[in-house]
Amino acid sequence: MKTAEDRLAAAGCASPRLDVRLLAEEALGWSRTALLLDGDRPVPAEAQAALAALVDRRAAREPVSRILGRREFWSLEFRLAPDTLDPRPDTETLVEAALRHLPDGQRPRRLLDLGTGSGCILLALLSELPGAWGLGVDIAPGAAQTAAANAKALGFASRSAFLVGSWTDALGAGGRFDAMVSNPPYIPAADIAGLEPEVRTFDPMRALDGGADGLDPYRHLATVARGLLLPGGLLAVEHGAGQGADVAALFAAAGLEVLERVDDLAGHDRVVAARRRS
Repeated sequence: MKTAEDRLAAAGCASPRLDVRLLAEEALGWSRTALLLDGDRPVPAEAQAALAALVDRRAAREPVSRILGRREFWSLEFRLAPDTLDPRPDTETLVEAALRHLPDGQRPRRLLDLGTGSGCILLALLSELPGAWGLGVDIAPGAAQTAAANAKALGFASRSAFLVGSWTDALGAGGRFDAMVSNPPYIPAADIAGLEPEVRTFDPMRALDGGADGLDPYRHLATVARGLLLPGGLLAVEHGAGQGADVAALFAAAGLEVLERVDDLAGHDRVVAARRRS
């Protein structure tokens, strides 16, 4: 195990010990407790080879969640696919913000998630809002299929639907919604080459590239929000660090009432919540 940790540390992985433990649990089928208490337990050659192959992938900077094919988010397990972003803890800030402005979870509501990816935002909201129904839209067929599979696995299939299409073009006459959420692409195009390999190599490029300044998706959201939201409806979005003021200004210029800007756990501005005035 120590050799594997050293190898991942030399490759630039941020948490080599944790990574090796997670990969060992996967390859060896041992629980965390067994790994901690029985570290000298004999390892069959086949399992050693399986672990070595997983360590090879991580040393190439493939994220552990991609290797395992799953990620925990909002205490729920989500399957991942090449077409989906790898959900980050920062995105839970968006879920928390949306829930603050959606009181009375039993109330019937229609939710819209644009760029749904794995469905993690929408399905996390449905887990807290038992009266709600949600629609997720993604341009990537693999993402929409993965989100639908996650909804089924988590027991939300009857309260959700997923469409393939480019943003609002997929909706047609889909009606209006009580809330719209999104974690759109927000990385300025010129900055993508400087991202960590885990992101620039393994996350889908169209889920990263937000145009020259990273704000193109927010301009679109500001334009379409009034037509998609019911009076008083909520628009809550994640954005990149340092973009909060610009996103809020775009929403205000479109006639939306900005409710709050929210920092993530690291203290970076991360979410803007706004409302369609009546």
